[in-house]
Amino acid sequence: MRHPQRITVLGATGSIGLSTLDVIARHPERYHAFALTGFSRVEELAQLCLRHRPRFAVVADAQAARRLRDLLGGGLPALEVLSGEEGLCAVAAHPDVDAVMAAIVGAAGLRPTLAAVEAGKKVLLANKEALVMSGALFMDAVRRHGAQLLPIDSEHNAIFQCLPLDYPRGLQQVGVRRILLTASGGPFRETALDALEQVTPEQACAHPNWSMGRKISVDSASMMNKGLELIEACWLFAARPAQVEVVVHPQSVIHSLVDYLDGSVLAQLGNPDMRTPIAHALAWPERIESGVSALDLLAIGRLDFQAPDERRFPCLRLARQAAEAGGSAAATLNAANEVAVAAFLGGRIGFLEMSVLIAAVLDAQPVVPVVSLEQVMQLDADSRALAMRWLERYGR
Repeated sequence: MRHPQRITVLGATGSIGLSTLDVIARHPERYHAFALTGFSRVEELAQLCLRHRPRFAVVADAQAARRLRDLLGGGLPALEVLSGEEGLCAVAAHPDVDAVMAAIVGAAGLRPTLAAVEAGKKVLLANKEALVMSGALFMDAVRRHGAQLLPIDSEHNAIFQCLPLDYPRGLQQVGVRRILLTASGGPFRETALDALEQVTPEQACAHPNWSMGRKISVDSASMMNKGLELIEACWLFAARPAQVEVVVHPQSVIHSLVDYLDGSVLAQLGNPDMRTPIAHALAWPERIESGVSALDLLAIGRLDFQAPDERRFPCLRLARQAAEAGGSAAATLNAANEVAVAAFLGGRIGFLEMSVLIAAVLDAQPVVPVVSLEQVMQLDADSRALAMRWLERYGR
């Protein structure tokens, strides 16, 4: 009898990680949590370790490792606790691992996700920033090492489900005219423009449809999340930016669509619950129960669509410009956005000032070809330094 698939969950204490563990727990005969990581949430990670009994756990540093062992109190003597980026890469590339859920938020997820790719793993990609930052380098590594890359973002997973399996030949070659990337519009879709200056972090994190972490919730509120997804879609599906159109769909029931040359439009629908794309990717090409309730279209009653307002959401415009510029522009965009979101959550800038900061960094940082991971990390550091200097000058 074949053993259950051994899964490393990078970012186990976040919303995607917890949803992944929920799906895994529903199918103990198929899946086992082999390694769990939770850099700063040591208490939450300890509870997850006691519940799922992994072989490895990874935390930020030696002090956090001691804290985790103290919390476990000898309850898991076989558990090996690792720390730092080295520990993350080790559990991502471990020879006994069958699949890796890449759910660490932001640039911090790049190296461990790439380690899983270079080890030829099945990689369930929820960390869009890794692909946004490294683009061609990441996709070249997927091909070179024979990794299997399956998208977890609900939109990209929906597109994957609506495309033919030979889509890597090129969208035109498989009869695709364009990709329609849906967006909820977030909590400020209808907020008066002059009221956006007074938006608080608590309001920005109150997404109407999805339960997410604070960083991605702010990205959704500014629609930078959709901009990053546009860039990610270009890399995942070999699309040009002009072939990816963003459509605001407030109900978050249609997760994305693919428009074909013959006039057909295929869409993937479902309740807004990340366990659906997680279960799809874990079991692909099979289907398994995810814990998500069946979609009731009669209860929903209507599906609305509208064009995004780039006056309201300038971050979406900046992301498209970065996608069109190519090279290092997306890495610069991502770094500046991470600094901007942290500054907004920390009360140093207002909601509308995030896009001002990002635009300033994009203007200051030249666009160059990306040729190595080391260069990407240096670009990331340089862009963050530019953003911090902007904050020192203009922040509160």
